Amino acid sequence: MLLEDETGAVLGAVPAYLKSHSQGEYVFDHSWADAFYRAGGDYYPKLQISVPFTPATGRRFLIGPGINREAGLQALAAGLVQVCQRTGASSVHATFLTKGEWDGLGDLGYLQRTDQQFHWENHGYESFDEFLTDLASRKRKAIKKERREALCADGIEVEWVTGPDLTEAHWDAFYGFYMDTGSRKWGRPYLNRNFFSLINERLAERTLLILAKRHGRYIAGALNFIGSETLFGRHWGCCEDHPFLHFELCYYQAIDFAIANGLKRVEAGAQGAHKLARGYLPATTYSAHWIAHEGLHQAVADYLEQERFAVERENEALADQAPFKKGD
Repeated sequence: MLLEDETGAVLGAVPAYLKSHSQGEYVFDHSWADAFYRAGGDYYPKLQISVPFTPATGRRFLIGPGINREAGLQALAAGLVQVCQRTGASSVHATFLTKGEWDGLGDLGYLQRTDQQFHWENHGYESFDEFLTDLASRKRKAIKKERREALCADGIEVEWVTGPDLTEAHWDAFYGFYMDTGSRKWGRPYLNRNFFSLINERLAERTLLILAKRHGRYIAGALNFIGSETLFGRHWGCCEDHPFLHFELCYYQAIDFAIANGLKRVEAGAQGAHKLARGYLPATTYSAHWIAHEGLHQAVADYLEQERFAVERENEALADQAPFKKGD
């Protein structure tokens, strides 16, 4: 949806999808859809503002330079409601917003939702060992033990592959890991083989594969995307099980890469309180929702008020259990 002036010049934009399901969003509203269906309503289609299959925070409402951001956001938010009304959609869902967008949409009457991820922050570390010095002794020893057991197991070697070094052979191996692990864990892997070739064609310089090899054969891998300040962990898979190899490839090697390349943080995907012990701290994520039906709007509003409180309390409790030295 575009925001234009009287001459047709584009002042702002927001990408949106008209969806007939709630798959691939990482902000779950299935229970809202079920409740509305039981009450005789049609929740789908709905209007979704997101990066598909990607639980990464970023700007969703794009406003041109020199344009008042508050006025631009207000115009785009009102325009989305009009699109909803014209298409018969039940609702608008803007997910993984920046905090500023979330605040602004809340002021405009959108329902506000929070959730939780775990992020590692780089405090100017020169090495992984320097990062470990910030941890409590017991946690530091536990991580060192996990890394030793993962990397010393029967000749396992780890490679970082990015840019022009990425080949179709690498993607063949990773796709095998993805399909095997996804089929066992989730049941419906949704990315096809061509997707990974398109990554290689268009995003190779922004793509990092962390691969484990044993006896000359790749056995596991983690797919990451390299942002200007952040390493985004996306998918993991393996064809052999080895203790702590998942933690090594997805969390510790990601930290190593971020330190070596001066990145400020690692976002290791959605959910997972087990990341806390590996130095990843709870971070709040934000979404905003407009619902046309007054009854469903009020029911969701009541639920979200309780959910926001619960997310805040859980983040505070988890932060108290962080592996870092107390008082630092």
